Amino acid sequence: MDDALIRGHQLQSLAMPRRPGLAVTKLPSYHCFGCGKDNPHGMKLRFNYDERGGRFTARIRLKRQFAGPPGHAHGGIIATILDEAMSKLNKPNGITAVTSEMTVNYLRPVPLNQWLQVESHETSVDGRRRFRSAEIADQRGNTLARGTGVFITVDPEKVFAKLR
Repeated sequence: MDDALIRGHQLQSLAMPRRPGLAVTKLPSYHCFGCGKDNPHGMKLRFNYDERGGRFTARIRLKRQFAGPPGHAHGGIIATILDEAMSKLNKPNGITAVTSEMTVNYLRPVPLNQWLQVESHETSVDGRRRFRSAEIADQRGNTLARGTGVFITVDPEKVFAKLR
């Protein structure tokens, strides 16, 4: 992991459960800005799955290239982290679901160079629509930003066919 971009700490590695019979489509390389290992300019966020709680968590520390206001993270970076956290919830279900809509509540400035905790969970499912929530908290447990989103389950063979 490139320490100049973002520092992530893996809390606990857990095997990702998959529903039997569901295929997962892998793209040839992984350039996602949020978590792609092949993106030299990406954030390289690393999440861990809490199987009992049905949540993904990450411990991160943002560096200054993600600055907005002096000493604090840019709002777009905050939204990216929340979106990425909610997107990780696809994995336990063995699905591909894309962000349809997302709302971010910026509650307090998110500081740079301090450890932060990110957590996400799914709140409900209605057909192809999956409702999710994520939060960023400081070391004292104060919620700094909260995101909610609607994700739509898609067939990756159809949606991403032109990328191959």
